[in-house]
Amino acid sequence: MSLVQHVTSHEGTDREGALVDLFVPPLERVASIQSGRRSVYSGLGNSQPLRKVLSFDASVRPESKTEEHGGGNVTAYNVSTSKRIAQVVTTILACWFASGIVFGFAALKPVLIKEGVFRERCTEDELQNGVEVCFDQDLRLNFFFSLASTTANVSALPVGTMLDRFGPKFCYLFGCLFLTIGSVLMSLAFQIAEFDGYTIGNFFLALGGTFIFVPSFQIANAFPKYSGTIVALVTGAFDASAAVFLFYRLAYEASDGKFTPQIFFLAYLSVPIAILIAQLTFLPSENYKTTGQLETKIEHAQDPMRDVHHSDDELSEEELLRRRKMRSDRRRKRLNKLKKLVGDEEALRIMHEKEEERQERSGVWGALHNKSAKEQMLTPWFILISLLTVLQMIRMNYFISTIREQYDYMLHSGKLAAMVNDFFDWALPIGGVLSTPFLGVMLDKLSTTVVLAILVIIITIIGVVGSLPLLWAGYVNVILFVFLRPLYYSAMSDYATKVFGFATFGRVYGTIICLSGLINLSQTGIYAVTKGAFHGNPIPVNTLMAIGGLIFGGALVAYVGIQVHRIKKKLEEEDNYTVTETASVMDSLLEDDERRMGYGSFGHWGDGSVAGSVRDAPSVRDFGSVRNGSLRVPSRGQD
Repeated sequence: MSLVQHVTSHEGTDREGALVDLFVPPLERVASIQSGRRSVYSGLGNSQPLRKVLSFDASVRPESKTEEHGGGNVTAYNVSTSKRIAQVVTTILACWFASGIVFGFAALKPVLIKEGVFRERCTEDELQNGVEVCFDQDLRLNFFFSLASTTANVSALPVGTMLDRFGPKFCYLFGCLFLTIGSVLMSLAFQIAEFDGYTIGNFFLALGGTFIFVPSFQIANAFPKYSGTIVALVTGAFDASAAVFLFYRLAYEASDGKFTPQIFFLAYLSVPIAILIAQLTFLPSENYKTTGQLETKIEHAQDPMRDVHHSDDELSEEELLRRRKMRSDRRRKRLNKLKKLVGDEEALRIMHEKEEERQERSGVWGALHNKSAKEQMLTPWFILISLLTVLQMIRMNYFISTIREQYDYMLHSGKLAAMVNDFFDWALPIGGVLSTPFLGVMLDKLSTTVVLAILVIIITIIGVVGSLPLLWAGYVNVILFVFLRPLYYSAMSDYATKVFGFATFGRVYGTIICLSGLINLSQTGIYAVTKGAFHGNPIPVNTLMAIGGLIFGGALVAYVGIQVHRIKKKLEEEDNYTVTETASVMDSLLEDDERRMGYGSFGHWGDGSVAGSVRDAPSVRDFGSVRNGSLRVPSRGQD
């Protein structure tokens, strides 16, 4: 499956510095502060977050990936509500019909076999024995899928770069072009026996799907108050797109093979044509402004000083009042429109409080924020998650491409294997859609360590039931798989933003995507080993991958858990140190004042103002926190 399928948040905040700096020596802490990071003293509650926008563009410098970068030029209230609704609905439909159809390979594979795709690769003996699918044919069919799934992952980086630099219209146009090329090549491949355009055709279908899917997240900014719901719908549409080939297979079987793949892929040309027409007519050409940018506009709109211009000195008093009133009215109208988009001050306050609670609950937020991508990728935080993701990518795509063959061997029945395969074809898109709302709640309410532990448990259980030659175990395996798939990829993007931050997301997460995608090509070799060395028995491979998942996953959970415990303990020490030092400074100041003015008497501060010994004494909140990098003591000239 595609690692860009589930991104948990399109926009968020990065800690000003990394929590791991809590453990560096004091001298390095000072150097860190002087370098501008000041991360040593940024606690869970007192950090200074920097608003960031998620981007798959790995070429942009991290420091430029603020809310302004790639945020777009269109404010949503400048577009009518009905048009924005049409844009959201159309984008979701485009994702449903185009973004991830190649992942419905398990449903398409029986049709390809019946149509004799790659049948010429069979030996004379295999043809004489009348085998349903021969060895080399099966390998080529699985490569047909593995290349497409690899393309869907690796292409996310160039697509993200194009989106950030040229906008969604550019990406959608290329997406339509690639979908058209893929459909034509697939249709010609079934029409012309000498033309082998299956693999390259599927490659273009996967590439076009990524060009449609990645830009679709920005449509959530059309309705900022409902952005979370829109992101969930876009994600669900990607999952549902796997059902396109399923519905075609049902039509193919219902027509007794008369609705040939050649006709289907010609008919499928209507999808990129429809998307193209929508893009050229009413879909957005530029990104909508993000929530962070809208909040900045609200701050500007609330500032009455923006009604004052330098040219006012040249105006008469009457004209000055008229113009300032006009500016004020425009500013207030703009403020009301912005509040309708993102909510009033109370709604924004509640939203930010929930975000802070989610960050603190995770236990890992800010662990490596503000570190360079190179520094982040040299840590166990990155290495362990990369190893686990690479393994799970291979394992999941291997299961999708070989589910029927696996259960044909384990159940010793082609009919029972077909039943499991059919159940999987329906469960794959439906499970992804139904699980999406629950995944967001799970990631928000549970700590990252707990989420990772749940993943490892499910991975291990799947390894066990996936090795049982029983029909009920096959159904359980499918159910767990269709839940694990969206959970895993959602958890990985959530982990990446919380640990590494939005600023380096394109480089760090993009590296994981590329690495996983490229190594994913090895699944064809794994299948060859299964068919050759193990004589078609999938249990050894499933067992080895389950053990690998348990080892890598267990190591990741243990490491993250230990680091979270160390960070919390260190932050508690910093809190205690802050309270002790603040109390010590207060006592020193009070003793100095008592010697100078007399205990309980009224005296004067340095500026001659009257100060009481108790009521006017500095309080704890007048002092800065050590966690903020300095201890601010009020001067004698302050009340």
